[in-house]
Amino acid sequence: MKKLLCFIGILSVIVLVACNTSPQQSINDNDVATTITGDTLSGDISFSGAFALYPMVVKWAEEFRNLHPNVRIDISGGGAGKGMTDALAGMVDLGMVSREVYDVEKEKGAIEIAVVIDAVVPTINSDNPVYTQLCQKGLSKDLAKALWYNEYVNYGQIFGTKTKIPVRIYTRSDACGAAETWAKWFGMRQEDLQGTAVYSDPGVARAIQKDRVGIGYNNIAYVYDLRTRKPYEGLAVLPLDVNENGQIDTEEQFYDTSTDLIAAIGAGKFPSPPARPLYLVSNGIPQKEVVKEFIRYALTEGQQYAVETGFIPLPQSTIEQELAKLNN
Repeated sequence: MKKLLCFIGILSVIVLVACNTSPQQSINDNDVATTITGDTLSGDISFSGAFALYPMVVKWAEEFRNLHPNVRIDISGGGAGKGMTDALAGMVDLGMVSREVYDVEKEKGAIEIAVVIDAVVPTINSDNPVYTQLCQKGLSKDLAKALWYNEYVNYGQIFGTKTKIPVRIYTRSDACGAAETWAKWFGMRQEDLQGTAVYSDPGVARAIQKDRVGIGYNNIAYVYDLRTRKPYEGLAVLPLDVNENGQIDTEEQFYDTSTDLIAAIGAGKFPSPPARPLYLVSNGIPQKEVVKEFIRYALTEGQQYAVETGFIPLPQSTIEQELAKLNN
């Protein structure tokens, strides 16, 4: 719990991957770095947007600066909607977007580059009083639609029993790819989702940790501890009833660790949506060489860090397709 809260706290502020220094000190530091490494790439890169992509971009930024210490990188969260708005307005170089780019956004100049694959999963409190029954039944599309339409008041209505244990549903208050992707799985849009609206991915995770009868949804990186690969304290994943037979079969049980889940997504056992690619979006083809170089890095060397950070690498065919966009 403490580890998750610590990680969540980072998201509330802009992360400066480069150290804050005075302009003169910055110049001197860059001169020293160039002398030591021989690297001449320099400049600034700014990001804002999806909480889903945030941990991956932070990891890439750290490794990229190890190779190019003269580069300064600023990263902030705020949701996919903010990332798209900031990118189109020229407020940032790259928006982090965790949903498909709309035609109207493309008409305004949005160029999307897929960089990694993620998934949204339903989350419950690990101390839920009907935890065992929930995990045996799983979550079908029809049940998900009913839950996020607020059709059920208690768990007795879900299981056809007399229990009056209340069920509380959580959704996102910010315009985000996670909500849009989650809703798309069962034929809805984010604006259709009912329930208690909470800001941000970590906000929903905190709400579920505090509410034993709550049901929400989160991106993988906010459910599983990167060190242990197990869900964070107080969190559990509600399995998806992919074959819609009213129970979770052996082939649908792959949520114990993030390693198991990522492997299942890669093998196509987990549906898409709610699995989906995540994008870096710019207003037109990036003109700054440092920005292009970061994207190239993310699509090549950077893919090796995907699994350890809780994501799924892109297929090679997709990588080649996305790299080609930089040259058009």
